[in-house]
Amino acid sequence: MSLTLVIGNKAYSSWSLRPWLALKQMGIAFDEVLIPLDQPETKAAIARHSPAGRVPVLIDGDLAVWESLAILEYVNETHANGRLWPQDRVARAHARVIANEMHAGFSALRNALPMNVRRPIGALPMSVAVLADIARIETLWRDARQRYGQDGPFLFGAFSAADAMYAPVVFRFHHYAVPVAEDTRAYMDRMRALPALREWVVAGTIEPWIIADDEK
Repeated sequence: MSLTLVIGNKAYSSWSLRPWLALKQMGIAFDEVLIPLDQPETKAAIARHSPAGRVPVLIDGDLAVWESLAILEYVNETHANGRLWPQDRVARAHARVIANEMHAGFSALRNALPMNVRRPIGALPMSVAVLADIARIETLWRDARQRYGQDGPFLFGAFSAADAMYAPVVFRFHHYAVPVAEDTRAYMDRMRALPALREWVVAGTIEPWIIADDEK
């Protein structure tokens, strides 16, 4: 039985992007169900798939797995042969740490710069808290690349769940014209060049739905 990934709008849903990108990068076949968010029928539509009432949710037979990071862990164990995390134990622990930091943190950045893949590039005023989040993310990326990324273009060399977790940040930095260091920009360019991310952007750009709060 094939996997089904239930997601929200590709223009805005950063949490949906994470497992979707991981599945694509691992070459894992799945069916996609897209539920437009912030519509009158959204809540009922999501409830048919997700006991938490939120997207994304991965359906594998009778099993529903919600929350992006939990989906990544499930896919790693069942369909990716462990390839979604670095093979080295120390690097793997580090990758999980920074993935969890993304999952739980950076609320200032999320609130001030919502992901919107069709937003024209342009800067907004940024608070001290947002700038601190940006600086922390740049430090995390740089440290991972310097310590573990020598054998490939991604944070830990090969593509990992950590890259999937930070993919929405790449869009945020790009579309809000965040001033970043050269090594940060180089990593962003490599991520944005991925065929899977290009596919996501094309689909998100032509969606008809608008969420006003994400149109900053």
